[in-house]
This record gives sequence, structure tokens and C-alpha cells, in this order.
Amino acid sequence: MSSNPIKALAGQTVIYGMGTIVPRLLNYLLVPLYTRVFVAGVYGQITDLYAWIAFLLALLTYGMETTFFRYTQKEDPNKVFNNIVSCIIVTTGIFLVFFGFLYKSFAHLIQYEHNTQYVLLLGIIVALDALTAVPFAKLRKNNQAKLFTLIKIANVTLNIGLNLFFLLVIPETALAISEKVFCPQAGLLVWVLISNVLSSFLSLLLLLPQFKGFKFELEKSLIRPMLAYSLPILLISLVGMVNEVADKILIKYLTPIPDAETLANLDISAEEYALSQLGIYGANFKLAVLMTIFIQMFRYASEPFFFGKAKDRNAPELYAKVMTYFVIFCLLIFLGVMLYIDVLKYFIGRGGSNYHEGLIIVPIVLIANMFYGIVFNLSIWFKLTDRTFSGTIISIVGASITLLCLFVLVPQIGYLGAAIAHLGCYTVMMLVSYFWGQKVFPVPYQVGRIGFYIVFAIGLFLFSTIFNDYGLGFRLTINTLLILSYLTVVYLFERKNPLKI
Repeated sequence: MSSNPIKALAGQTVIYGMGTIVPRLLNYLLVPLYTRVFVAGVYGQITDLYAWIAFLLALLTYGMETTFFRYTQKEDPNKVFNNIVSCIIVTTGIFLVFFGFLYKSFAHLIQYEHNTQYVLLLGIIVALDALTAVPFAKLRKNNQAKLFTLIKIANVTLNIGLNLFFLLVIPETALAISEKVFCPQAGLLVWVLISNVLSSFLSLLLLLPQFKGFKFELEKSLIRPMLAYSLPILLISLVGMVNEVADKILIKYLTPIPDAETLANLDISAEEYALSQLGIYGANFKLAVLMTIFIQMFRYASEPFFFGKAKDRNAPELYAKVMTYFVIFCLLIFLGVMLYIDVLKYFIGRGGSNYHEGLIIVPIVLIANMFYGIVFNLSIWFKLTDRTFSGTIISIVGASITLLCLFVLVPQIGYLGAAIAHLGCYTVMMLVSYFWGQKVFPVPYQVGRIGFYIVFAIGLFLFSTIFNDYGLGFRLTINTLLILSYLTVVYLFERKNPLKI
């Protein structure tokens, strides 16, 4: 490993980024496809279904990825892998049995009684992804970032290829098959889910070598402490999923519906209108994908890095360095997206598309996602001190803020309230985690410097809005200069910073 730990983390982040950013960027190409093939209401269903997939996957993996990293430091890694995978096989099997009997009832509960096949496929995707979670973690633990990347890219390449095939190459045939095999209401959306099932199955096949030497083991002496460690993380994950996906699940129930005359003029039902609002929200939420990608790739690289450096005497100073540069890069992404939004908006629909009505949420979501990344950085204090229940409390506080904002704001101002709920949630979580963590595991974060960068970047964005009425070429020129000014200020500040990049 490089003698410079920051450089080593940056290198791992780039490598894992290839396994995260490339698939995510490729997958992002599905957004312009979906927003052109599907009306906003159908894209709303995609947003809704994938929110449920994320929530159920957190339930089925129940914190075992982080537990795997923690316990391979204490116990025989092979034994830890055997026991954790055995647990997940058992719980996934139980899930599949119950889901197979109850999926129609669940479909009725979430308003898919006419498309129960969507919910059945949803359950299969969740089960397959749960079985691959720990093998992927094993690759990360063993620093097999390149193999991790190849499998992720293979997964998304197949998924995109199948989507293009079903939605663009043979849409009439695919539609006829879905209507005949499933039901007349199935539509092309079913092929989006089938494509995901097949790509998730490919990942499982490619990960089979990671099961070499696997033995089914459930040792009480090991399972009990691992479950005790993982269950608070499960609660954190589930509560975190409330923060992540509650908006996408609840908007269709909470969004204000126009009067009957307005709906008649729009030639749309109340249910279709609610789903279209969710679709607009979900599509614009995707414009924050670059921030999400960076945070995800950072998480993949930093979790084993943080645990690996935990015993170093200078670990707190190292974590402080990581936080500063993390925020600097997040703000660069924020400016890159917002100052070029006039171009990026065409990824979610053609000119004049009703998807563009939701662009107002993009800066809010970007800042909220950055705060979420800061929360992840701050969370190291309770993970390294084995106080995972503290993380649960922080997550519960955040979820309470999310739900309060959703139920109060969305009925009043629609999906804009959902974006504000995200921002409010992660702002509170960030503050609580910081002040609590400093009492338990002090880290000399450069709060003043970080705060300056945040205010400066947001100020540049607000300044750019002065030129909204000017021509596109002029605006892009000004905005490019604003980004260069941000980079210049960062360079001047960090050049004299004792924590050099």
C-alpha cells in the first residue's frame, strides 16, 4: 500500500469508482430512455417499485456487510464468511417462501393489485441481490477491486442491453408477450424488472468462485455476537431507508390532487396524476446521480480503509483530512451539476417535457446528498467504538424529521416538500452525529474551513441565477468561470493548509 494513506484511499476510491461510477453512469442512460418511452405516471411506478426493492434489500442483508468487515478483524475470515452467508441463505429462503404466498396481498397493499407480477419480480430481485451482498463485501475486504468492478459492469451491461432490446428493438413483440403471459395491464414495465432479474442472476453466477470452500455453518458462539453487532446496524439501515425511500413511497399518497375539472382537462385520473408527480420527482432526483455515485464509491473504499486505520495513533487527524477533501469534491459536483443544468436537464425528457417541471428540487437534493455523505464520514465514531446503537438513535431522529416533513409539507407543496424533507433529515443527523461523536471519539474536523467552502459554493450557484435570462452560450461561459473560481480558491486555501492534499 502507498505510504500516503490519503493517496491510497483515493486510489481505492477510483478503482471502486470504476465498479460504481461506470455502472451507475451506464445505468443512468436508462433514465433518458425511460423518460422517453414511458409517461411520467409509469416512470412513477418504476420509482416506487425500486424504492421498495431498496427497503427490502436492507431488511434481508441486516447489516451483515459491515459485520463481516468488523469480525474478520477478530475471527478467522473463512469462518466468519461461512456463518454470515449461511445466515443470509436461511433468511432469504424464509423470505422467498413467505413472499411466494403473500405477494398478491402485498401487491394489493401498495396498489398494484392489477399488476401483481411486478411485485413478484420485485421479490426475486431482492433475494438475488441479498445473496450477492456478502460475496461482494468479501471482494472489497480482499482488495479485489478490479474483479468487483468487472462483475458490477457485467451486471449493468446486461441490464442495459436487455432494456434496449425489449423497449427499443422489439417493443411490440415484448408488449404482446407480456399481455399474453402476465395480464393485459402488464405493459413494457414488466420487461424492466425481468431485465433486472436476469442481470442480478448473472452477478450471482460470477460470484460463485467466492463460495469456494464454503461450508454451511451456524455456530452459536459466533452468530450471537455478530447478530448483536449487526442488529443495530439493521435498524440503522431500515431507518436509513425511511430517509432514502419514504418520499418515493409516500408521494403518491400525500401529493395534493387537483379538482375534478382540472383532472378532466388533463385527461388523467387522480391515481395517474399522483404517479406522474412521483415520476417527475424521481426523474429529477436522478439528476443528483453524480453526487450519489461519488458517495457510494467513497463508501465502498472508505469503510475497509477506516477500519484498517483504526489502530493508528494519527487516525483522528487522518479522518479529518478525509472529511475536508470529501466535502471539497462534493461541492465541485454540486457546482458542476447546477451550473450546467441547462444541458443536463435533457437527460430527463425532451425540450418542453413535463419532467422539467421538477428541476427546482435538484439543488436541494444535491446538498442533502452531500450532508448524507458527511453523516457517513461522521459515523466512524460509533462503528469503531462498537456503539452501533448510537447510530440507530441518530437514524431514528433523522427518520422522524423525514416523516414529519413529508406529512406536513408534501400535502401543501407537493414533491418540493419531499426534497426539503431530505435536506432537513440529513442536516439534523449531521449536527447530532458531529456533536455526539466529538464527546466519544474526538476528531479534529476543520469545521470552519468546510463551512466556508459550503457557503462559497452555494453563493456561486446563487450568483449564477442572475444570468438566467441571458442566452445559453453566455450562461455556460459565466458558469464555467464560476467553477474555475471555486477551484482557484480551493487551491489557494489548501496550498497553505497543513493538511495538504
